[in-house]
Amino acid sequence: MDETTEELRQQRDALQQKANELKEQRNTLHTQSKNLAEERDAINTTIRKVRNDIAEHKKKRDELNERVKHAKLQRDVLNEKCQETKKQIRTIERKRSSTTGTNLAELRRQLNTLETEQMTKPMSPQKERKLIETISEFHAKIKKEEELLNQDPKLKKALEEERDYKQQAEKQHINVEELAFRAQQEHEDMITLINKLDNLVKRVNEVQESIINTKIKADDIHREFITHVDKIHDLERKLASSIDGQFKRKKKSEESSILHKEANEIFERFKRGEKLSTEDLMALQKAGLL
Repeated sequence: MDETTEELRQQRDALQQKANELKEQRNTLHTQSKNLAEERDAINTTIRKVRNDIAEHKKKRDELNERVKHAKLQRDVLNEKCQETKKQIRTIERKRSSTTGTNLAELRRQLNTLETEQMTKPMSPQKERKLIETISEFHAKIKKEEELLNQDPKLKKALEEERDYKQQAEKQHINVEELAFRAQQEHEDMITLINKLDNLVKRVNEVQESIINTKIKADDIHREFITHVDKIHDLERKLASSIDGQFKRKKKSEESSILHKEANEIFERFKRGEKLSTEDLMALQKAGLL
């Protein structure tokens, strides 16, 4: 084995070691890319579900808002009817007042003023007792007038209608508040999911970018691996050629040694005076002994 063959083998072995390292790096990157792709697909599955949930919350919210709108209209209609009935009651009371000479609305206003004065103004015990008596008198007058008014069938009917409209309006108002609360809850749930969706989309974009970068790096390493493999093949061809040349030279040397040995034996026979054949003479010529 000469020095050139040894150098070729050392170069080949070094290239093979590097090629193995590159192959391992490439395979590792392929595994990373596969894992990232699985993560991306899982996130995309979650994104589709979150989007469906967002659409469902939006649908419910919009439906509830429509119900809120309808309930508000019903409440406003009932409040309007209640106000109209109150106007009718005041009209009946004014007619009654003009007949009896007693203004019930004025009595109520005066009573309110007196009660406010009792609660807010400091006064002597004597003055306070007198004020309490006056307030009691107003209560009695108002009660008497209300009893007289309640005997009026039109007023009684109007009061019943007002009470009924007021109760219905209050129920509708409660319904509005409940529906609005549910609509707001659906909206808040939708916003929470939208924020979650934004984070998922951001993450899936990051993963996709990592997949692309990993594949690019894997492709670069693969090309470098192929370059090393091609160089190894070139060196192996050179090694094969070198080894073949050595074998041929060795074989030729061995054949020449055998030829010279045979020629020397023939030459010794010649010196002893033995008769040589044509083949023996040709062998001596090949060996340069003639």
